[in-house]
Amino acid sequence: MTRPNDHEREDDHALAGEYVLGTLSLEQRKALEARLPNEPELQKAVMAWEERFLPYTAITTPVTPSDYLWPRIERSLKAREVSAQRTGSAVVPPKPRRMLHSLPLWRGAAGFGLAAALVMGVMLANEVTEPTTPEYMVVLLAPQTQSAGWVVQASSRQEIELIPLGTFEVPEGKALEFWTKADEWQAPVSLGLVEPGQPIRMRLDQLPPLEDNQLFELTLEDETGSATGLPTGPIEFIGRAVEI
Repeated sequence: MTRPNDHEREDDHALAGEYVLGTLSLEQRKALEARLPNEPELQKAVMAWEERFLPYTAITTPVTPSDYLWPRIERSLKAREVSAQRTGSAVVPPKPRRMLHSLPLWRGAAGFGLAAALVMGVMLANEVTEPTTPEYMVVLLAPQTQSAGWVVQASSRQEIELIPLGTFEVPEGKALEFWTKADEWQAPVSLGLVEPGQPIRMRLDQLPPLEDNQLFELTLEDETGSATGLPTGPIEFIGRAVEI
């Protein structure tokens, strides 16, 4: 029995990402699903991608499909199967490809939300060529509603960008203050006041390098910021860094 080489494992890892993202053709998806019961490594790759994509679902707003959509999809799939049976075409094994050059990726972006799909596409492309430095993303959710309000992106461990996903009304005399705390830190550190609806880029030169699972939050403080140097107001948005 031959063992898969490193190149085959990389191809399967990228293929698993496309499977979870939903950009494989019907034939490719069926071929991969036929392999899953007998290939534990492929199962692990699919599960790993599902876990990595999970935080980004918070970025998009769920949309209920119309009553006519699913029947139309089912009719389309059945028609393709009948056509394949009549022509006698065999199921073609999936051929891995770089995601950024894949037309189905851009078609699938509409279903996932453009911003989330683009991030995932970059993630999959970077899996083929290992990035030189870790990249991180944080989705900041409102604790009460679990709705996404901000995204933190970091292409390096010393620089981040805070991007608003919507608007937030700040009461008069109050301000949003941005905080972060790694697991080993004794207390959170203020990153300054944030203007609602405005993206901001900042360097973290005075802090240790950004790390996986690092906490970020926005609290409601007095308009001049917390007088104690620690969060005192209610948490409006909170999330943890995920290495991508």
